[in-house]
Amino acid sequence: MAKICELLVSVSLVFHYLSIVNAIDIPPPSFFIFGDSTVDVGTNNFLIQTEARADSLPNGIDYPYSVPTGRFSNGLNSADQIVRQFGSAKSPPPFLSLLQDMSTFKKNILQGANFASGGSGILVDTGREIYKEVVPLGTQVQQFGTVQANFTEIMGPEATRLALSKSIFIVSVGGNDLLDYNETTSGLSKLDYMSSLQQTYHSHLRDLYNLGARKFGIVGVPPIGCCPAVRNALNLSGCVEPLNEFARGFNTQLEILLQNISSTELTEMKYALGNSYEMTLDIINNPSAFGINEINSACCGQGDLNGASPCLDIDNPSLCVNRDEYLFWDRIHPTERVSEIAALTFHGGRTKYVTPMNFSQLAPTF
Repeated sequence: MAKICELLVSVSLVFHYLSIVNAIDIPPPSFFIFGDSTVDVGTNNFLIQTEARADSLPNGIDYPYSVPTGRFSNGLNSADQIVRQFGSAKSPPPFLSLLQDMSTFKKNILQGANFASGGSGILVDTGREIYKEVVPLGTQVQQFGTVQANFTEIMGPEATRLALSKSIFIVSVGGNDLLDYNETTSGLSKLDYMSSLQQTYHSHLRDLYNLGARKFGIVGVPPIGCCPAVRNALNLSGCVEPLNEFARGFNTQLEILLQNISSTELTEMKYALGNSYEMTLDIINNPSAFGINEINSACCGQGDLNGASPCLDIDNPSLCVNRDEYLFWDRIHPTERVSEIAALTFHGGRTKYVTPMNFSQLAPTF
């Protein structure tokens, strides 16, 4: 019952916020989105060599007209759902798609862009061993530098500063770095590896700040040890606790990092940190409170728990019918429904799920 009440509070706050926006006609802010497959809306469609792809059915089966857009979801993903809570009709398109038509590039980037790439991470080498070609977070930030330069050319320095200070920068990354720990050749201990992640993340956030970012909606790492892919690989009936512990440690260090840099270094930084770990674990521990019936098996895939292979038509995967009742869409990613629950919670939730403020409080004048 407590979980239901918490979610109802989140939903009511969202509708309250949207009613205010409509009443005083404040336009939604522009969004710039960075990270991995949790928020990739089609970047990897433009990477020729990547093996991290979602541009074929059943991916997108519940997207308008059942179009497989490159989202690792049956429909909308977390990027779409977060943006919708702010009153935007749709998520900004991939930066690489905007580059395809330079005649409209400068006009279109004013509405925001998505730089996220499935399989990527905080570190430059994350995902490369498994997926061959990804766009790491550092490169995504460099791509945003191109956007910022074009803003300046179009609007001038002061207008650019003001526009970007009101924009919201969504960052959802880190899970692949943790999953890739055993694939790295660094030889670092977990403690040193974690330190490297935090130092590099710090550098990327500082670079975004120096380019004009001020409002950050950051999503932590979920309990990755519960993913069907991990459980299938280790033939376990329950979650892989060492991986979950790794994720908890990462999230704790990230919270400390954000507190420190926002108070001492990036003093105009305003951030909200979404606790996807706690939210997902609450669903796993009490799924019926969220309308979820299946927390173990993926809706789409092959093998035990549908966790043996990606959800791609070439693999002839099995596919569930009641997709809104599943936690996992494929062997790693949440369903559209769970992404919506997360977005609602981060947008209007309390400090158990998002701290030191919720995402709605990042919006201009709120």
